Amino acid sequence: MTTNTAKAKMLRGEPAFGLELGMGSPLVAEALAGSGIDYLQIDNQHGDWGPDSTIAALTAIAGSPATPMARVARNDYTMIGRLLDEGCLGIVVPMVHSAEDAKQAADACRFPPHGQRSCGWGRVGRNDPTYWDWIDQELFLAVQIESQTAVDNAEAILSTPGVDGCWVGPSDLAFSMGIHPRDMLTDERHQRNLERVLDACRNTGTIPGFASSSPEDAKRRAEQGFLFLTCGGDHTLLMTGAAATVSYLGLSAHPTEARPTNY
Repeated sequence: MTTNTAKAKMLRGEPAFGLELGMGSPLVAEALAGSGIDYLQIDNQHGDWGPDSTIAALTAIAGSPATPMARVARNDYTMIGRLLDEGCLGIVVPMVHSAEDAKQAADACRFPPHGQRSCGWGRVGRNDPTYWDWIDQELFLAVQIESQTAVDNAEAILSTPGVDGCWVGPSDLAFSMGIHPRDMLTDERHQRNLERVLDACRNTGTIPGFASSSPEDAKRRAEQGFLFLTCGGDHTLLMTGAAATVSYLGLSAHPTEARPTNY
């Protein structure tokens, strides 16, 4: 049996901090897997991953303390099943706007009688014949709340059996409200919607998550009550480190800046 240590922390009421992997490099995944971070999230929606590189990244993460998770490209039965067959212990599903969307995601994630996941022998089944006995318990499913419609339906979405929690996409939420993401931190309407999501999680006993842009933002969101927290990504770490090196050496900075990982 494999224990989802990140999920276990969150169920104890402790925040789990993760890094988003978007650069499509299994070697970067391997390096970060031993960093002490709680989980690594392979971004199949916006990241530069293909099927083979995703499997290579999961192989690189295996055996490390970091829990392997992935954001699927869309709420698709086959895509979700493939990521699970390949070894993900956490699935993040984007653009979930209703309880019907949430049920579609949950059904794809769990075997009958709890869902409709297809039985197959992916790499996890080949490597662990007891997989079927524990995966439904250890799997963490987070649906993305990233629209005004999703906030309005948050309690119904999070009441869906099989949904463990959510991951707020603050920038897309802002866009759906007619707010540019650069202004969301100072817009009270955006902040009120985040509180509504936290309330919905409390009322349904589910785990609130947030796509934070930095370690500092992640700590602030943890203090606010969010538990499933990314705190940046591989590209941001690389460019931030490079910028610090260039500055320390007194070199002229290139105009390209590290962009925050904030979905």
